Amino acid sequence: MRYRVILKILGILLMLFSLTMLPSLLISRYHHDGAQHAFLAGFAITLLTGFICWLPVYRVHQELRTRDGFLITVLFWTVLGVFGAVPLMLSDDPHLPVVDAVFESISGLTTTGATVMTGIDALPPSILFYRQQLQWLGGMGIIVLAVAILPMLGIGGMQLYRAETPGPVKDSKLTPRITETAKALWYIYLSLTIACALGYWFAGMTPFDAIAHSFSTVAIGGFSTHDESIGYFDSPLIEAICIFFMVVSGINFGLHYFAWRARSLTHYFTDPEFRFYLGLLVVVTLISLFALVLTNTYQPNEALRRATFMVVSIATTTGFATADFAHWPVMLPFMLFVMAFVGGCAASTGGGMKVIRILLILKQGYREIKRLVHPNAIFPVKIGNKPISDRVLEAVWGFFSVYMIVFVLMLVALLGTGLDQVTAWSAVGATLNNLGPGLGGVSTHFADINDTAKWILCFAMLLGRLEVFTLLVLFTPIFWRR
Repeated sequence: MRYRVILKILGILLMLFSLTMLPSLLISRYHHDGAQHAFLAGFAITLLTGFICWLPVYRVHQELRTRDGFLITVLFWTVLGVFGAVPLMLSDDPHLPVVDAVFESISGLTTTGATVMTGIDALPPSILFYRQQLQWLGGMGIIVLAVAILPMLGIGGMQLYRAETPGPVKDSKLTPRITETAKALWYIYLSLTIACALGYWFAGMTPFDAIAHSFSTVAIGGFSTHDESIGYFDSPLIEAICIFFMVVSGINFGLHYFAWRARSLTHYFTDPEFRFYLGLLVVVTLISLFALVLTNTYQPNEALRRATFMVVSIATTTGFATADFAHWPVMLPFMLFVMAFVGGCAASTGGGMKVIRILLILKQGYREIKRLVHPNAIFPVKIGNKPISDRVLEAVWGFFSVYMIVFVLMLVALLGTGLDQVTAWSAVGATLNNLGPGLGGVSTHFADINDTAKWILCFAMLLGRLEVFTLLVLFTPIFWRR
């Protein structure tokens, strides 16, 4: 393990992260909202810590290995979550205790959207902007952004990219060079954010709300500047814009890149994962619409509006709300919550297990059924016309198994802290899938649960953001052997 180069990278990234506190500092100065000292102190502490880490090893020039990439990725998200909490602890409003501040910071950076804050409408504008910005930075992973910078400093980035990028196949690159890949992803990400902000602004949001909500929409985060979330605006047009960008952000960003390069949309509809993703959203929306109309919860037009928004928001793991889906009739709350386990497509900003994994699991299951009828036949599992190797299928099943085991263990741990069953299992699901809102005692916020449960859920958010294995591998003896 090359600890000196890891320390150098961590120092550089901390110094870069300190700069992200400056926009909130400027907003605080402009609005005189009393949070200037918190952001100034947060900037200074983060910058100084990063400088102290970097200075003794700044002359070190070594190539990262794969194991180093895993360690720096986990350290980065963990350390950033801690330092991102500093302004929230030092500000007068809100003046959060350590556990709440770290929870809120990690929730933002992992784009989970679970919050311990109440009275959001009354918070200082700089704090509101800071929360939204945390989600935007975490959306595609700050490490992917850093990958475009580190090669200039003599540090290779492919190992970080492999550790950070979600999905069952991590070695595919959009461009021959990893630096160009990172730049391409961020150009797309930035373009979507600008388009989303302009859409919100033209639909009637203030410029501040438009920018803030574009951050959390494209990042599929779910933080809002209002307690009522998107429902605060009560605008069908704003909701339609939000739905569009949530769906787009839940699609594999590789498809967006190829659409931009080829100036064509046809490849979206030839992609099996995209078709399955879109089909799931349509089917679950129709089921929800039917149930809401049948139970007279809403009138048909209103039911269509609420069902479409909430299904897309929960299924993509965004977590915005225009209705309290936790109190919808019959099976709807449970069905929508289960959809979050599927999540977005691979290489998207969505959480969950990813659509491609669920599709492969279903295809593998169907293959086993056919083998019962024809034991000696060979049935390859295909995505489109491309056969999938057994190695990939084994990896998908391994991921699914570990995901479920982790879910159960954390559920038992939360029950051990005194939470009721509905609150416990939905809290684990909401954080492990990077969804945000849960059911029961965490349907609106996580402020009322105990501190031990919050620390457990912080770990769950990191597991979900790093897709379980990237974090769990650090707890295996084989990882640390020479």
